[in-house]
Amino acid sequence: MTATASPVSSIAAESADRQSTLTNPDWAWQVGLWLLGFLVMYFPLYVTLAGSTWATDQQSHGPMIMMVCSWLLWQDRVAIFSTPRRPSLIVGGAILVMSLLTFVVGRSQGVVEIDALSQLGMLVSGLLLIQGPAAVRRAWFPLLFLLFAVPLPGAWVQAVTLPLKHAVSVVAEQLLYWAGYPIGRSGVTLTIGPYALMVADACSGLNSLFTLEALGFLYMKVMRYQSTPRNVLLSLVIVPISFISNVTRVLILVLITFYWGDEAGQGFTHQFAGLVLFSVALVLIYGFDRLLAARFDDKGGARALT
Repeated sequence: MTATASPVSSIAAESADRQSTLTNPDWAWQVGLWLLGFLVMYFPLYVTLAGSTWATDQQSHGPMIMMVCSWLLWQDRVAIFSTPRRPSLIVGGAILVMSLLTFVVGRSQGVVEIDALSQLGMLVSGLLLIQGPAAVRRAWFPLLFLLFAVPLPGAWVQAVTLPLKHAVSVVAEQLLYWAGYPIGRSGVTLTIGPYALMVADACSGLNSLFTLEALGFLYMKVMRYQSTPRNVLLSLVIVPISFISNVTRVLILVLITFYWGDEAGQGFTHQFAGLVLFSVALVLIYGFDRLLAARFDDKGGARALT
């Protein structure tokens, strides 16, 4: 006869190993030195972003993404470093060299997009050199999530923003026209009664699209869904939801201006409309997720156990 370990014993042993890793981490000093060097390298970048890109409406989500990534890595630190250490010196060293070159080019040329992108390579190379490929696999979500903090190229933003603004203004005009309002449009400027309102870049939907995509990825991470089709569908539906939410925001601002004047439309209610945008988007995302639950929860799409 052969003896088999009970599930309770296995769970207890795994818990003991994790506790040992947490209380006596032999990786702590290496990670500490690596993080210190990381912060020294990128602190000037954060100062620059705080005074420029992160101060704009279009990409103000950057600090939130950075904080969420840091929190996720901290929460998963034991799982990331509990695997047997098998440092990948060749691959890790190659990624480190490429990341340093990217960092130097971005910093010397003043291109914050390239400078910020090099962070991802530095984090991956550090995990490979300290712990090994298994650590990168355990930390894949925070690393991928960090991409949302990389500033978008200005030329690309301008190229995408204009058609989005035009689409939002066209849909808003048609809906108000069908509702019987005296609405007109010239380009991205809506005229209702005696008032003319231009659809601003912040109302184009690009900013909310990236912010909502980030929130959607975080939602899927927290919910621990196991079905790849479910996660893909949930991430894709955020695109039309972002557009619908921005149209709703424009409609609210136009109607407030029509009934209560230009000062009301540009005052507190303008900021309040932004809150309505995200409220509508989150309700629609949750509603679509409930529809997906009816299809996927019984077919491998339910949450993973912790």
